[in-house]
Amino acid sequence: MSSHSIAFIGTGVMGRSMAGHLLKAGHALHVHNRTKEKAAALLAAGAHWHDSPGTAAAQADFVITIVGYPGDVEATYFGADGVLAHARPGAVLIDMTTSSPLLARRIAGAATAKGLNALDAPVSGGDIGAREARLVIMCGGAEEAFARAQPIFAVMGKTIARLGGPGAGQHCKMANQIAIAAGMLAWCEALTYAQAAGLDPAKVVETIGSGAAGSWSLSNYGPRALRGDFAPGFYVKHFLKDMRLALESAAEMKLALPGLAQAKKLYDDVAARGWEDYGTQVLYRYYAEQLRSSAE
Repeated sequence: MSSHSIAFIGTGVMGRSMAGHLLKAGHALHVHNRTKEKAAALLAAGAHWHDSPGTAAAQADFVITIVGYPGDVEATYFGADGVLAHARPGAVLIDMTTSSPLLARRIAGAATAKGLNALDAPVSGGDIGAREARLVIMCGGAEEAFARAQPIFAVMGKTIARLGGPGAGQHCKMANQIAIAAGMLAWCEALTYAQAAGLDPAKVVETIGSGAAGSWSLSNYGPRALRGDFAPGFYVKHFLKDMRLALESAAEMKLALPGLAQAKKLYDDVAARGWEDYGTQVLYRYYAEQLRSSAE
């Protein structure tokens, strides 16, 4: 694979690992993050630091962003020191943040006007998928830009698909998050029931995880939750953002999604307890505490 100059903006829980894979693959890496300390390991491994998204983008054939919220995406791309103002002509801009389909289309239009290419390519797989380079990458944008980015995506993920034009990747990620939201409720309720019935919930995970009830969330987040490990593979606050975006998109299409609405309500309760910086598996703690309170 040819080596490229890549700007990587956002070196948080997932971005740090994703950028590391690109660096190990031999690409020249130019990084920016709001907190420089979070890029320290990448800098020690040979990445180049930049004080703004724009100065990083100016060095790159490909610009990858994975930041927190749509507002962060907008500032990263449209600010005076942003990506669109400074990217090289012909560069491919890849936003891997879970964000708004409308914003993805807006970025694509602005990029085209400047002679740039834009892809929306949100990911699924959490911190484990990022560390093990087996993310699911859901892409929207032009076929030619997608083909150019394929070797880059292959360094970070295993399942890589173009779903359509600008915004299609974000719509696919909304569908992904809708499915996950229902799944999180399902395994939390299943293990709460098992515990109330006097079963060993860890044994239940092993048993039902290999059958029709099995899921990635049950197998990966269930054991963490049972150990009391609520460190973020994916933050509650970011999951709430995703559910809000999905509900907003559904409303635009005049769709009712009652399962998603219920999941968001429960995660709103989780956040109200001060747990928004925990991983999404902390929902099991919420259920467990409800179980204890009902028994008192």
